Amino acid sequence: MSNEELKEKLNRVREKALALEEEIGKVLVGQRQVVRETIVAAIAGGNVLYEGLPGLGKTLLVRAFAQTVGGTFSRIQFTPDLTPADVTGTNILLENELGKKYFEFQKGPIFANVVLADEINRATPKPQSALLEAMQEHSVTVGGATRKLEGMFFILATQNPLEMEGAYPLPEAQLDRFFCKISTPYPTNEEMFDIVRLASTRDPLILCQIVTPKEVLEMGRLANSIPMADDLISLVVRVVKNTRPEEATAPESIRKFARYGASPRAALSLASAAKIIAALDGRYNVAAKDVKQAAPSILRHRIVLNFEGQAENVSTDELVADVLCCEKF
Repeated sequence: MSNEELKEKLNRVREKALALEEEIGKVLVGQRQVVRETIVAAIAGGNVLYEGLPGLGKTLLVRAFAQTVGGTFSRIQFTPDLTPADVTGTNILLENELGKKYFEFQKGPIFANVVLADEINRATPKPQSALLEAMQEHSVTVGGATRKLEGMFFILATQNPLEMEGAYPLPEAQLDRFFCKISTPYPTNEEMFDIVRLASTRDPLILCQIVTPKEVLEMGRLANSIPMADDLISLVVRVVKNTRPEEATAPESIRKFARYGASPRAALSLASAAKIIAALDGRYNVAAKDVKQAAPSILRHRIVLNFEGQAENVSTDELVADVLCCEKF
């Protein structure tokens, strides 16, 4: 593919992404950065973890995204009594017209293009672990048989703050399989006004489908073909390395408050996000500012605090900011 062909196709990627943002914005007031980060993750083929208090529009955003992308959509409400079979499905015993019994696999809600895992940190570790294979390998193994999750597979999980009763921290291995963690802030006064006004003056909207799941996969393939200079790859490596407390070049706050840092999977995610951000900004090469913009959502859930960091209520966002301050952007 020539450079001109790539640029033309990347322009179409940008147009579709902006159309997605505009369509979702018809029902979701504000939260522009949250919407953009969600679209970046979808194009990258990663999974999203949202954290925020109830009522901030997380579920509304996921439903709106599912409508604009099309394909199949399912919702899993995580509760303490949820079982792995409720997520993946199970073999059920049936009987045919001749009276012969046989087992047939009944698919669970994980078999969809877009999956909403609502309040994921209210369930026990077993159903959460049922997601791990699907999130990383795009497959499900039940009863010794492995079934592929075909086409686009996108998990959008919502998480309640750990300070809330009945919420528990997710295992580190599961957190690392989320492409990014997006914090959903409170709306501004102006946005609150628009939310209340629009809710009382219009009927529920049915959003238009902007792209297909197949097109989202193609958008990701094109965005990842953007070249990345060696010095920017080195920047990504340094940023990820400096989240680890054992590194001599890590900032003092990381060495003092972090127990573990980010993995190589974080470096891959950071590079991919930087490429997609560049494409959505209308550029055909990656800049250092793209790495800086992508870093908070990619790294905030991959830094694990030690006891001292937890005792002093240190925010991982503060640690990521300290890491970025070590570099010149």
